[in-house]
Amino acid sequence: MPQVNKLRTALSGERGGDTAPPSSARLRAALAVFFALDGFLFAGWVVRIPAIKHQTGASASTLGLALLGVSAGAVITMMLTGRLCRRYGSHAVTVVCGVLLSLSIALPAQTGSALALGLVLLAFGAAYGGLNVAMNSAAVDLVSALRRPVMPSFHAAFSFGGMAGAGIGGLVAGSLSPATHLFALTGLGLLVTAVTAVTAPVLLRGRPAAPAAELPAADAPDRPKGMGSRARRIVVLFGVIALCTAYGEGALAEWGALHLSQDLGATPGLAAAGYSLFALTMAIGRLTGTALLERFGQTRTLVAGGATAAAGMLLGALAPAVWLVLLGFAVAGLGLANIFPVAVGRAGALAGPSGVAAASTLGYGGMLLGPPVIGFLADWISLPVALTTVTLLAATAAVLGWTARNAGEHPND
Repeated sequence: MPQVNKLRTALSGERGGDTAPPSSARLRAALAVFFALDGFLFAGWVVRIPAIKHQTGASASTLGLALLGVSAGAVITMMLTGRLCRRYGSHAVTVVCGVLLSLSIALPAQTGSALALGLVLLAFGAAYGGLNVAMNSAAVDLVSALRRPVMPSFHAAFSFGGMAGAGIGGLVAGSLSPATHLFALTGLGLLVTAVTAVTAPVLLRGRPAAPAAELPAADAPDRPKGMGSRARRIVVLFGVIALCTAYGEGALAEWGALHLSQDLGATPGLAAAGYSLFALTMAIGRLTGTALLERFGQTRTLVAGGATAAAGMLLGALAPAVWLVLLGFAVAGLGLANIFPVAVGRAGALAGPSGVAAASTLGYGGMLLGPPVIGFLADWISLPVALTTVTLLAATAAVLGWTARNAGEHPND
């Protein structure tokens, strides 16, 4: 029985299947924990990039190539993770990837060269990408069961996790070595994963979800008929929108702190606060995402978000004062907040785990493209000018969002 059917049985109080799934609230809380853990661990790595850059002696361009490992590892494993979710269930795959991500985060601090850093970041990126596909697939099933656009709330948990990870990382940056800090994150990640799996055991015994195309019409009333070439084109379109915004998120995560410290002379703590502020405003935007989607629809939310992010990042890249850059990062966070979750959610609603995997793969292609492009442009021209490419792609996302207004008709559009 598909997971979405089991969820609807639980919500309606009817009997069905040989295991009783938890309430929607319990499952939603468990998934939110994994989204938050994902953001917390990723931000913990991000704020130590300047220290690890110094440790490895990498230039901006070689660091960009090494950082390519995160996105390359993610993209390589995302489509595989989609297949694993269909076979074993997205819940169980979420737990396994949570363990792998927690173990791999300690590796970057053990490297002494840009080449070694890039190699271990492949493993870190593989676990990171796998967790993102698995937990987003599980979230899409729950959103379908609830029949409310609550996808942004899960990504808000990711952002709050990122804010906490960046904030704590900034506080300990001056007193703990990267190795000690990241090793501590490994222990914390394993503990949180184990506790969540024990308290929400359905994450380990969930059954495989049927691909969206195999669901009977009654189980997918909001999905358009004919899951053929048209559906694939729509999934690709939303994947490109995700790419444009993931490029911006990756740029701020991996280059924002360096921009503040290198170009504006910010202290390590203040540089880390830049990403923390970005994560905070993104989290606030995502907390209001459900209300925005219900009131204004997906098209207007996408277009307004892309335009806002473009304006904010232009300020963040070119402003001459730290406080103006921080303001720009905050506005960019508000703008980008709901674009990625809407794009991935729409793709998942069309094609289940395969749609999530395809859109996520394209989306993280933005992160794959971003580090080397920004690194080479920073060496060739300057880092501030390189960061203006985020403005260009955010504006592109707004245009594509308007283009997609009739793709997969939705009652809120």
